[in-house]
Amino acid sequence: MKKFGLIGHPLGHSLSPQIHKRLFELSGLSEESEYTLNDIAPEELSGKYAFLDEFEGINVTIPHKIAIIDYCSGLSEGAKRYRSVNCVRGGDKMGFNTDAIGFTKSIEMLGASLSSRVTVIGCGGVGRMICIEAACQGAELTIAALEKDLPLAEKVVGEIKAQNAGAAVKIEVIKGGALDSSDGGDLLINATPVGMFPKVDAMPCTEAVVQKFGSVFDVIYNPKETMLLNTARRFGKKSMSGTAMLVLQAVAAHEIWYGAKFEKSDIDKLITDTENLI
Repeated sequence: MKKFGLIGHPLGHSLSPQIHKRLFELSGLSEESEYTLNDIAPEELSGKYAFLDEFEGINVTIPHKIAIIDYCSGLSEGAKRYRSVNCVRGGDKMGFNTDAIGFTKSIEMLGASLSSRVTVIGCGGVGRMICIEAACQGAELTIAALEKDLPLAEKVVGEIKAQNAGAAVKIEVIKGGALDSSDGGDLLINATPVGMFPKVDAMPCTEAVVQKFGSVFDVIYNPKETMLLNTARRFGKKSMSGTAMLVLQAVAAHEIWYGAKFEKSDIDKLITDTENLI
């Protein structure tokens, strides 16, 4: 039996087993593969390296995405860019960042472009990756951050400029808890937990801001339609939740682990079925 799994702490409820089970079924490997959740505390990680060697592939979530780099023999370009690993290939212990792959493919599915005027609300965790990726793809980028998060936003700008001195990036300060002013643009991205279950009656920006953008992407996938997405659709904007990103980063992991290839129709159905699990 080939072992695959997710490591993190705490793990709690995760959709990963259901998603990966389907992907193994689509690959014809369900009878010979198992996917497990492995709760490993930060202080225990280095002592678990021998245990991790037993896996053909590992997904990595909070709080191990940086610490796991010490376990890796090398990093993909994406993992180097973000100094963050969420996927490790067994055998050669190569570290990858499939969050970025899932994100960029989601934006393509949305029919939007990162090489445009993009505003990202939030810059911590996944928001940092999104900001860096958007800038790398030529975005005219605005990072919207709360006043208390300005040092974090400035650090992200510094990382972007270190990789591309000519990047077009600026910071917009959020006052009053929600972004209420914007020059508008092509794509609005929420990379904060505002609107996530159970606090679903909130938006990271005002309706007036939503109206100034052509497309809206929300990294949140629970609920499957946040108040932000509901507002975007009401105004006739193209919009998408984070469910596709969740599934597509898992798809990328299977491609990395054993060279899997999937039909687009099967992945589209998996995204829809995953939304229905929420």
